[in-house]
Amino acid sequence: MTMITNWTDEMTSVFRKTVFTFSHDLAATGLFTDEALIALIKKHPSELTDVCTMGPVDDTRYPNKLRTGDFTGCSAEELFETAKTGKVWINLRKAMNVHPEYSLALDQMYGDIAKNTGKKPFNANGGILITSPVARTPYHFDKTETILWHIRGPKKIFFYPVEEKFISDESYENAVTNMLEDDLPYDPSFDDDAIAIDLQEGQAVSWPLSAPHRVDNHGFCVSVTTEFSSRESGLKNAAMIANATLRNKFGATPSWTKQSSVNRLSKSLLGVALQKTKLAVNTKHTDYVTFKVDPKVDGAIIDVEPFERNF
Repeated sequence: MTMITNWTDEMTSVFRKTVFTFSHDLAATGLFTDEALIALIKKHPSELTDVCTMGPVDDTRYPNKLRTGDFTGCSAEELFETAKTGKVWINLRKAMNVHPEYSLALDQMYGDIAKNTGKKPFNANGGILITSPVARTPYHFDKTETILWHIRGPKKIFFYPVEEKFISDESYENAVTNMLEDDLPYDPSFDDDAIAIDLQEGQAVSWPLSAPHRVDNHGFCVSVTTEFSSRESGLKNAAMIANATLRNKFGATPSWTKQSSVNRLSKSLLGVALQKTKLAVNTKHTDYVTFKVDPKVDGAIIDVEPFERNF
């Protein structure tokens, strides 16, 4: 089965370099109907299931920051319904890898990309996002090469330039040394430079490595988000770990943005070496649960005293 339906030579030339959309046929697999997704939620490991809601929209630097929820005790049907009608955001991490029928689809998706671009097959991971009509994904970036494959519902996504104004070196360093965080400080004025795309059902969007972006739902949505590591992402992340360590432990003021390609490579090698020692800076935070999913209340959310996630 062919998953990508309209790839062109021009897309090959701009892949991973610019923002562009292409068409796919994931809906035809039958894996993303209500019934299929409820069955998937039932069998997906709880430790790979995230149920979130959005923090305050009026936070001046981090609007709509995601909050972790406790979904224990909820049935798959109830969780799905809260995403359809409430205020929650479900991420089934690695669902496209863990379950054979979804893994087959992922292999076909990236097999098509490899064939169309002339590249070797990519070792991709894929999660499934089931998100409410009011869901907002906060301003952030991804540490790997990412594609969003949209399947159901109306969604608008905003992309921003990979420049110091929109993603500072320090913000990148803070995120790459923290497995739980990839949010960036946001300013509404950034939207003047954004590329805004109204993503249609059956469209996928690809963008450059590290490009900041945010997402607004305009209805109940289902998407697949896939990521893979490339030489470029590995080198940049390692260099940023080195820079974060030099900044936080030795008072240096390194800059990826201003470094030459030779300096970037040397920093990457240093970052790889530091990760094998205890010297590399680590700002990892504990994942705290701040609400309980309760389908019986309006919006399905009850705030709770924060506690460390244990499910």
